[in-house]
Amino acid sequence: MSFKKLFWIICAALLIMLAPMGGVYADGHCDFADEVIKFGGIAPLSAPGATGAGVVIDWSYQQAEADINAACGVAINGVNHRVKVLTGDSEGISERGQAVAERWILDDGVHAVVGGYHSAVALAVMRITQEHRIPTLFAGPWNDNITANGIIDFEGRPPRIDDGVDYVFRISPANAMVGAIIAEWLISLGHDDAVLIAENTDYGRPAAADLRARLEPAGFTVEQYDVELGTEDFVPILGRILARPEPPDVIRLLVTGETSFNLVQQMAELGVAPTEDTICIAGYIAVDSEQFWDNVPDGNYCVFDRVGITPVQFGDLANELNARYAEAFGGVAPSFVMEPYDSVRLMAHAMGLADTFTDPDAIVAVLETIDVEFSQGRYYFEYGSHNPELPEGTPTYMWHQWPDPIVAVMQYFEQGQDALDAAVVYPPLYQTHGTSYIEYGTTP
Repeated sequence: MSFKKLFWIICAALLIMLAPMGGVYADGHCDFADEVIKFGGIAPLSAPGATGAGVVIDWSYQQAEADINAACGVAINGVNHRVKVLTGDSEGISERGQAVAERWILDDGVHAVVGGYHSAVALAVMRITQEHRIPTLFAGPWNDNITANGIIDFEGRPPRIDDGVDYVFRISPANAMVGAIIAEWLISLGHDDAVLIAENTDYGRPAAADLRARLEPAGFTVEQYDVELGTEDFVPILGRILARPEPPDVIRLLVTGETSFNLVQQMAELGVAPTEDTICIAGYIAVDSEQFWDNVPDGNYCVFDRVGITPVQFGDLANELNARYAEAFGGVAPSFVMEPYDSVRLMAHAMGLADTFTDPDAIVAVLETIDVEFSQGRYYFEYGSHNPELPEGTPTYMWHQWPDPIVAVMQYFEQGQDALDAAVVYPPLYQTHGTSYIEYGTTP
């Protein structure tokens, strides 16, 4: 992202925050109560977190806040209340996220927590929000235990609930949902040799373990390298891959933020991947085409997983939000624009239906049975206290988990290509260019 764009984004955010509270605000048609409904919104705005994504997530919160207030906020007992999202910088670090959550709850008096990005942060935050009975709707973190922790033990701690109320929900997919699509795709291509490069976090470690558990029984040989967020020099690892007798069929990156961009570019520069022999799976952050090409100019033919609806599936709200995003940032709105936006809208909607923002149990009861559409589709939660018995074979992470997030495999095939024009190669239902993979150096 250019400095000029970042400057105007920050200016726009400040204007939103400093504007008179309520609606588009200019016509004064909303009569608001003095008490404001406050949400804590998680975003990684500083290193080693994914700062580019963090800026976008904060922008998404402000868009949702403005849209809700433009419609006169949330009506509680016939009185309109403004919504205010207090963005907290997690830095991508669990301890920092926990400190932010404690400040929100103890000092700011937030009524709900929304959004997020890093799994380690979400796992730390949810302990605090559960303890203080704060409704929490994650939109971004993937670790399975974020929702599975509602009904099973985790890291030696008792479950969040035992005949009580579970305050944690998620609308982003679990790691296993994403891993299943990637594994199915690679198996369908007939490959059998993979390298995984995973960040040493609560996202990277379980995501790698899940993918190995799917690929190895299918006959894959899997080699894994772990890296720390913030690493800038990957030559030692890439040198070991180059020294192999045969190049791997695929290199799957399970690395987030700027670290991921550095890794993909160094892979390309050294001729590791993408090549005629080796598929590069760059990770979901590559869906932000402007940032991707700015940071990875040699990344043509890289594959990436897109979470959330693809551009051809955009409805009216998604198209409107995408148009705003394109004007502010360029490119196509990724899931980490639509997910945090929807988390704010969904939580506010639940409060309106519950006719309260101060009774967390009532808000949870409404969330469990909610049925409403926002930018990414129809939101509902199949399992919770309203439907507590998971059928045999149902993954435990389905508790308070939105069951329908779309995961697709996409691929760039032209230098500087907009993500709108990238090919959807898997699943076959969503294919756009009639192929499951575009061979390096060719066009579909």
